[in-house]
Amino acid sequence: MSKLQAKLKAGKFVVTGELTPPKGVDISELLGRAELLAKHIDAFNITDSHASKMSLSPMATAHVLTDTGVEPIMQMTTRDRNRIALQSDMLGAALLGVKNIVCMGGDPPHLGDHPEAKPVFDISTEDLIQAAGNMNSGTDLMGNALNQATNLYVGAVVNPGADDLDKEISRLESKVAAGARFFQSQAIFDSARFADFMQRVSHLDIAILAGVMPIKSVKMARFMNEKIPGIDVPESLIDRVGVAEDVIAESSAIAVDIIRDIQPLCQGIHVMALGWEEHIPAVLSEAGLGAQ
Repeated sequence: MSKLQAKLKAGKFVVTGELTPPKGVDISELLGRAELLAKHIDAFNITDSHASKMSLSPMATAHVLTDTGVEPIMQMTTRDRNRIALQSDMLGAALLGVKNIVCMGGDPPHLGDHPEAKPVFDISTEDLIQAAGNMNSGTDLMGNALNQATNLYVGAVVNPGADDLDKEISRLESKVAAGARFFQSQAIFDSARFADFMQRVSHLDIAILAGVMPIKSVKMARFMNEKIPGIDVPESLIDRVGVAEDVIAESSAIAVDIIRDIQPLCQGIHVMALGWEEHIPAVLSEAGLGAQ
């Protein structure tokens, strides 16, 4: 059992973060960020060619982090690999000591730095989750026996701010039925709307880790509202950042307010620092989530 799974099973509030592998094999900067946050964050998502920009393998990165004592959550996207390769990678990750995975589709290749790459999407996210569950039970997706079962803690993603919330919740329920046990959400900026979402999924035996993202600028907030589905930064928060003399301090204060509002509603938070890793320990401390 992973440390993340054990902590959630014990009913403790968890904090996860995110690390993006580099385009290259020098991971000193990534390791520095991990070291900076390791005392404050329970486990780190290792992204899988985030935004369809080719980068170092998340499996290799996760393995190196495991060797340093940092717990990874390896992202698995259906974008680039077929069902054979995906299952092979899950077995490889398990062999290398990775205990947590989070399953998703991934951004379309045309949005990244290899726009002519062919998307795969051989199986759905639910199928990928099912494959991981099968491996934990000792078989592959087709029911063929493994010589030893895996012990992966399987998660997925959810968007509480989706325009069609009924459809999003139905999809969430499908992922739960497939075997997902924890969910990391899109960034939350409207606590009341998130509370409504949590009420509607309260019948499910899962852990929801609510996304927390600093508003680094008014420009960033406007871009997210216009371009990223399911994100709606209220004008009141945009105004706070817009008139602030110290944007970092004000953005940090907003993040603290959001964490305090949503903490009673969920089982943890997922922090997306976006390059502001050095400010995250202070935000978590101010919110009452000191060193883990």
